Amino acid sequence: MNIVDLILTKRSGDALDDAQIHAFVEAYTAGDVPDYQMSAFLMAAFLRGMTEAEMISLTHAMLHSGIVLDLSDVPGVKVDKHSTGGVGDKVSIPLAPIVAACGVPVPMISGRGLGHTGGTLDKLESIPGFTTALSMQAYRRQLAEIGLVMIGQTDDIAPADRKLYALRDVTGTVEFVPFIAASILSKKLAEGIDALVLDVKFGSGAFMQAEPDARHLAETLVRVSEGFGKPAVALLTDMDQPLGCAVGNWPEIHESIQLLAGGSAPDLEEVTFELAAEMLVAGNAARSQEEGRLMARKAVVSGHAMDRFRQLVRAQGGSLVAIERPETRYDGAHAADVRAPEGMSGAVARIDARDVGRAMVDLGAGRRTKEDAVDPLAGCWLSKRQGDAVRPGDVLARVTATDASRLEAAVERIARAYTLSAQAPPPGSRIRDRFAAGVWSR
Repeated sequence: MNIVDLILTKRSGDALDDAQIHAFVEAYTAGDVPDYQMSAFLMAAFLRGMTEAEMISLTHAMLHSGIVLDLSDVPGVKVDKHSTGGVGDKVSIPLAPIVAACGVPVPMISGRGLGHTGGTLDKLESIPGFTTALSMQAYRRQLAEIGLVMIGQTDDIAPADRKLYALRDVTGTVEFVPFIAASILSKKLAEGIDALVLDVKFGSGAFMQAEPDARHLAETLVRVSEGFGKPAVALLTDMDQPLGCAVGNWPEIHESIQLLAGGSAPDLEEVTFELAAEMLVAGNAARSQEEGRLMARKAVVSGHAMDRFRQLVRAQGGSLVAIERPETRYDGAHAADVRAPEGMSGAVARIDARDVGRAMVDLGAGRRTKEDAVDPLAGCWLSKRQGDAVRPGDVLARVTATDASRLEAAVERIARAYTLSAQAPPPGSRIRDRFAAGVWSR
């Protein structure tokens, strides 16, 4: 196989066949293709496009680059959720224990941050001691024992995606439907699930900024998942502004704990409980979305969801002290307030999620290169959110980081992310639509 010929074929806009894609992915996974050649291929495909057949071949090749788990010996319908990513999107962290507390097993394999968005693994690993690297034996055992496991990709599960995921992040090739679909589904189909619920986002804080593009991605993900024999449903959600109040790694864990304790930002609760309802229906625990929402809220009010989260943290080596007293985790961080300057007054019309996300990367909560370390304490809390009144001197947000030298630039960028208006915008739902069985129905 001549790698340069394959790159040139794609650069010319021609399609690769199934055998070529499988051979290319296999060689890259084995280390026989260097990052610079794979980067060239990624950019060529990004610019020239891929056919449906190429996307399916890529998904299949990445899926079978490692083992495909069979969890049929674990009782229940195994359901996972995947989000396409957004600024402040910490939903997986409270969602998984809520659903598990309602009796549906959740085997979740997550990724790290991409671009201006955070990653579930980076957030979980901000819990002192928490490990996302479990053996397949431990993965199975924990799922059977507590109905919940949250890990990263191992060397055995979709290793091709593990390598490509990091490379896409630093080569400007993230926002491409075939790559996104192959990445998501190769992981999810390999982890042994029976059904999948998708949170597909659009807006400034998402990779798909335009709603039509996000709809196309949702349709593609559901169609390809069903083609591999796994039922799927997708919710289309608005990510034009940060989700919830916290952005960063430990800050988002902190806000997740608040949700599980019974109170958090209304938009975060809305998305979490809607996705929980879909998972409970897919897992045959609820007969309708309405019943699923009620079950999910009951799991939080009763404390069962928080108990399941504690079990997860304990099982994966995390500190329960940090979970019980999350505010003490900031003791090693520097902090600065973002204040409204003179002349800035009115109601918050918008907080640009992409600007906030990029400020978080600069602060150390994300990566500029795939080798960058992540600061677990870097992040911000938004004191003023859409609709809130602002007067000069008011605190708009509070920024934290281990490296004090990074605070000033982040403060300035977050301040610029705020847009005010004379009147508060009307409240609206974050959830715009639902796609299942080939139909948009919300």
